[in-house]
Amino acid sequence: MNGIKIAAIALILAGVLGLAYGGFTYTKATHETSVGPLSLSVQDRETVNIPIWAGIGAVVIGGVLLVVGSNRKT
Repeated sequence: MNGIKIAAIALILAGVLGLAYGGFTYTKATHETSVGPLSLSVQDRETVNIPIWAGIGAVVIGGVLLVVGSNRKT
């Protein structure tokens, strides 16, 4: 399996996952302090939304790369 086919499959999987979940959430530690034996930290939850057009575009581009990569003889 060459690099183009691997990239095409990865794009298709990423596009399908983006369409299925619509985004992802992660936690980011923003502030941390220690005062004597007491330590405090503030964590923010960030959400990244993946647009529908990006998921569809990734699936289409991955499909095109898969077709072009299979037609190309190396």
